[in-house]
Amino acid sequence: MIPFSILDLSPITEGGSVAQSLENSRRLAIAAEANSYKRFWLAEHHGMKGIASAATSIVISHVASATKTIRVGSGGVMLPNHSPLVIAEQFGTLAALYPGRIDLGLGRAPGTDMRTAQALRRNMEASGNNFPNDVVELQALLGPVSEDQKIIAVPGADSNVPIWLLGSSHFSAHLAGMLGLPFAFASHFAPDMLLSALEIYRERFTPSPQLDKPHVMVGVMGVAADTDEEANYLFTSMQQSFAALRRNARGRFPPPVQSMDGLWGPDEKIFVNHAMSYAVVGGPETIRRKIAAFVELTKADELIISMPIFDMAQRLHSLELFAAAQRSLAAAT
Repeated sequence: MIPFSILDLSPITEGGSVAQSLENSRRLAIAAEANSYKRFWLAEHHGMKGIASAATSIVISHVASATKTIRVGSGGVMLPNHSPLVIAEQFGTLAALYPGRIDLGLGRAPGTDMRTAQALRRNMEASGNNFPNDVVELQALLGPVSEDQKIIAVPGADSNVPIWLLGSSHFSAHLAGMLGLPFAFASHFAPDMLLSALEIYRERFTPSPQLDKPHVMVGVMGVAADTDEEANYLFTSMQQSFAALRRNARGRFPPPVQSMDGLWGPDEKIFVNHAMSYAVVGGPETIRRKIAAFVELTKADELIISMPIFDMAQRLHSLELFAAAQRSLAAAT
């Protein structure tokens, strides 16, 4: 069975604080390492009242300092928000502090609203159009120094931090294949182009110094509990959050409710259920069945799970149940 990893956004819950959220990320990473997860990635978002991982490289260091073996990285850094040199220096520093454990996942979405993106980027048009060139520039800054190289990242140069491309469409699938990079698809919220993007990536893949054959990681929303009923109850936190996102009412991550009736309109319900098409929600037997079907569908090399659960103890329990499902499926293959 393929390895499992965790995608975390350091959710800020209603009644909680940023400090609590960052401590929860630390606790989740420690538990992930203890349960043999392969990676623990953090996502860059800005101006979101319910997400504390905006300064992604700092949160990566916070998590990596509390663990010893699990790989820690970005899922992802939104490269158009940054100079490639700055990211090379940041991740070169992380690689020096935590050798052999740092991943650099890159996306080209803003990770925020357009006004906040403007405050981050200043030049919106150049940033969006330059993404492929910025990726290549970043690769060079993290690789060996050439004789005629004018700009050198210190730290960063020759750190060879592994780069992943993240995407929810065909664009990054084409680019990852062309550059010979591993590809992670955001099927945990964008299901529509999953299979076609993976097909494009695999067909267009060109071997590179980093990777000799295609390597795919797929994302899922995952909520595991002792019973299907409890898991569906816990999942209402994510359903509320996505419905609020649909109406541009970004807030803190809400507690679960017994029923979504009256909390979303018909269009919002359709939007959320579609976005969560591949969500793995249920008790132990249900999640085993759903994971096996999803891996068979995608032929993925890795699975990365985002666990949108309000209560930290229940989030940790979900992590343990997914780890048990992975062991059970591995034993059966």
